[in-house]
Amino acid sequence: MTYSIGEIEELSGVKSHILRYWEEVIPSFAPRKDLGGRRVYTQRDLDLVLRLKYLIYERKFTIEGARDEILHENMNYDKNAEILDSIRQIRSELAEMYMIIRKYRK
Repeated sequence: MTYSIGEIEELSGVKSHILRYWEEVIPSFAPRKDLGGRRVYTQRDLDLVLRLKYLIYERKFTIEGARDEILHENMNYDKNAEILDSIRQIRSELAEMYMIIRKYRK
């Protein structure tokens, strides 16, 4: 599902001019644009807007502090994704070995 900037503004309560400013200063926040040049936001973009809003308005982070926190969270997410991929690969290999052993035990 995708959203327009107006829908994001309505859903998040963050004004569109602030959203456009955040695009400039938050590297991981870059909604794509359609052929007409209008911003198209994804669910991930909406989640990021809500996270930024929480950090800036509730936790009282500066924009720079919120940016750093988001970057730190993304690094941890990337690490966790790598670990999960490794676990899935190991699980797959173990399942294959189990099937081979099971086949020869009969």
